[in-house]
Amino acid sequence: MAVRTPDPEPEPDDGIGAFGDAQPPAPDANPGWLSEFELEEARRRLPMLYVEAIPVRTDGSGQVTEIGILLRSTPLGEITRTIVSGRVRFGETIRDALFRHVENDLGPMAFPLLPPQPLPFTVAEYFPIPGVSAYHDDRQHAVSLAFVVPVTGTCEPRQDALEVTWFSPEAAASDAVAAEMEGGRGTLVRLALANLGLLR
Repeated sequence: MAVRTPDPEPEPDDGIGAFGDAQPPAPDANPGWLSEFELEEARRRLPMLYVEAIPVRTDGSGQVTEIGILLRSTPLGEITRTIVSGRVRFGETIRDALFRHVENDLGPMAFPLLPPQPLPFTVAEYFPIPGVSAYHDDRQHAVSLAFVVPVTGTCEPRQDALEVTWFSPEAAASDAVAAEMEGGRGTLVRLALANLGLLR
């Protein structure tokens, strides 16, 4: 099965999914945007920088009670599970990129709680050649900063996400959920749970 790290949409409000055929915005609207040709050229020559977020819900004492995992449809019509993910734009801070992708995938009412200086719990490297690492993306070499992001609002998935499913930490760490996740992201979820002290 071909697996891809999702691309950001051209503009947050255009309603085009991550894999749509939309034209990029005018050059002055976002000077860091690449045309499809430029993006393919860059992917052949450079690692691409991504942020990934595992949304969580917490109880009153701050203990993680649920892990949010997206259900989405790929361009090939396959149904897979994934997490919030997308590229960092030129000139964009990591925090701003993280906020933008959480809002794009979970909706504007998700209300993520991001610290002033977010720190990733791990760095994942996606390679186009399977077996180089635990993570795979058939188009590119991507370096991803992975974060756990508490959300306090209502999550209404957008883009190509069909729904967000909230799992208990035990269920999120299961082999059944990992088998449904694309690109080795089941390993990423387990690393997040271990970092939170929830992997038993």
